[in-house]
Amino acid sequence: MGHFVLDARYLLCPMPVIRTQNRIAELAPGDTLEVQATDPGALHDIPAWCRVHGHEILETRRDGNDIVITVRVIS
Repeated sequence: MGHFVLDARYLLCPMPVIRTQNRIAELAPGDTLEVQATDPGALHDIPAWCRVHGHEILETRRDGNDIVITVRVIS
């Protein structure tokens, strides 16, 4: 199991979700992906995408203008 980071900062919706989807497709179950974004829509869009596709949100947090969402790949 690995921990990976996706820098989606300064990308506008829907690019953070598309990049997240593409990266998760390359990962194995149990891996975690830390998505870094600046678009506030990512706080809603990425967790919603994960619910639909069965992945687990481990953490969402804001760090100044940056948003960090950590996802565990389930399938």
